[in-house]
Amino acid sequence: MPDPAEAKYAELVATSQQWAAAIVSNDATRIANFMSDDWVIVSESGVASKADFLALVASGELTHSAMDLVSEPRVRIYDETAVLTGRVTNTAHHQGHRFDADEWTTDVFVHRSGRWLCVLSHITTAASA
Repeated sequence: MPDPAEAKYAELVATSQQWAAAIVSNDATRIANFMSDDWVIVSESGVASKADFLALVASGELTHSAMDLVSEPRVRIYDETAVLTGRVTNTAHHQGHRFDADEWTTDVFVHRSGRWLCVLSHITTAASA
């Protein structure tokens, strides 16, 4: 019989990978399917809402051409809430300027209506070696 904890872990990691693929697709509607309505991202520039983030994507002002998890994810599941932390490299273009990022990311997910939705993302620039 499959271990329910292993199944949740696998489902969450798969959701995270699918969300990364959605971000690289630069399709705001597809990206939104992985986010709760009250999702926010926290970065060195502050807090941005789901609406603000998706508006940048929809306008073409923000695009991504790469989004790769480069470390083993650390996943902790607490009933219907989960925290996934990992090192991610990505290439983004904002208002015509290319940005290559190496970041530690933490995403908080909740399990709603049979699927995982991200409620909060936090990014921290990785220290250079």
